[in-house]
Amino acid sequence: MPEKVNLKAYFERIGFAGSIAPTLATLELLHALHPAAIPFENLDPLLGEAVRLDQASLERKLLAEGRGGYCFEHNMLFMRILRDLDYTVRPLLARVVWTDPSGADRPPSHLLLLVEINGQAYIADVGFGGLTLTTPLRLRAGVEQSTPHESFRLTGGDPDWTLEVGNGEDWRAVYLFTLDPVEEADIGPLNQRLSTDPSSPFTREIRVALAPTGKRLKLHDGRFTIQPVGGERQERVITGIEQLRSVLTEEFGLVLPNDERLEPALAACLSRA
Repeated sequence: MPEKVNLKAYFERIGFAGSIAPTLATLELLHALHPAAIPFENLDPLLGEAVRLDQASLERKLLAEGRGGYCFEHNMLFMRILRDLDYTVRPLLARVVWTDPSGADRPPSHLLLLVEINGQAYIADVGFGGLTLTTPLRLRAGVEQSTPHESFRLTGGDPDWTLEVGNGEDWRAVYLFTLDPVEEADIGPLNQRLSTDPSSPFTREIRVALAPTGKRLKLHDGRFTIQPVGGERQERVITGIEQLRSVLTEEFGLVLPNDERLEPALAACLSRA
């Protein structure tokens, strides 16, 4: 049976009000509000805490406790919300090449969604850190598509699709994916590996992101960046634990876990900045 979804709590968390008809307009609004309100963050893997993808755990963490999550958490929650709103939606897996082109030859490590509305397919992704989409993209090759933040395009499609982001006059690949069917049972082992493998960046580095209107906020270890849309980026180096806690709580709105492992983990991240 489908897991019960708390739409009221979700709508309150992201500040949604309006029609819940399964239209493109509703999807666009949800897709903009979600990454503006619920941060991308990997504190649980950093602390050695299990990342749980059942609906009750996701709602407790992302909706009730003031936390965020990484791609599997964001997009599993979003997928179940959309299904409850009667959208036709299914998961897809991607190989990330944004920071390392050799990722094209590695197993998938990212989850995104395929949504169909009136015969048109769209890509939805509310969980890709500092480049999280803030609107769905039409599944159409070679067309530049504007979002409230950057411009993106999809290329290929036979069978590999590539998501690219506009970088000045150039385009840079973000991740590769196919439309192959993915079962939820396939997602669990990937989530387990990414959240526990000592070689995974999520177990060694702190990565936090939020995409409010007009800017992106990004934290990578001890570097905090504000990137206004169309403006000059502002970067600040964080040098102390209390300063880092302040950025996490005040800039990203996170409620930090009351865990004795947190301070040593944050200190280790700052030492690498």
